[in-house]
Parts: sequence; C-alpha cells; structure tokens
Amino acid sequence: MILWLLRGLKRGIITTRYPAAVDAWARQLPSPPAFDPDLLTETLADQAIAVCPNHALHRQANELVFDLGACTGCGLCFGEAAAPSGAFELASRSREKLIKRIPIGGGK
Repeated sequence: MILWLLRGLKRGIITTRYPAAVDAWARQLPSPPAFDPDLLTETLADQAIAVCPNHALHRQANELVFDLGACTGCGLCFGEAAAPSGAFELASRSREKLIKRIPIGGGK
C-alpha cells in the first residue's frame, strides 16, 4: 500500500479511476428497496412504514415518501410491492434528492 501511495505521488496521481464494472460480491450488499407504484396499496404502504426501524418511510396524502438517506437496506419492508433495488452506491450533493415520492396506485 505504501509503495502504491509513493508511486502515485511520484507520478502526480491523486486519485485512481473508479472501477469499470461492479464486483460480483457487491450484489450481495444490502440495498434499499425499489417500490412498484402499481402494486403499492395503502395497506402495504402502512405495513412497510410500521416495520421500518429507521423511520425512512412515511405517507403524505396518496404518496409513500421514502428517505434514502435514512434507509439502511435492512429489508424489513420487502414484500409484494417492494424488492431489493440492487443500488448500493448512493450519493447526492443535495439532501432533497435522496427523498423519493412513490405514488400509491395499487388496486386502481
């Protein structure tokens, strides 16, 4: 590691390129849910909200509000309308971009 650091300093490289492909083991990492608005009912939304230990979910009118910044990917909300998204690299310069609004449309 030290040799790599010294080599980078000698060449003037301060960062390395981001991996071109996702490592296979990364698919096993916990990931936040992906909600399907067509399957999401008020009952399923309320159940997901009730089991979320981090309070990353709440309802506003006819929408499920999902805070990606608070979600730890525990999977307790997975079910009929939610499945693992597979997205484990989440970043944003703005906190508001981590708030997702999912319309509750199931059964319509």
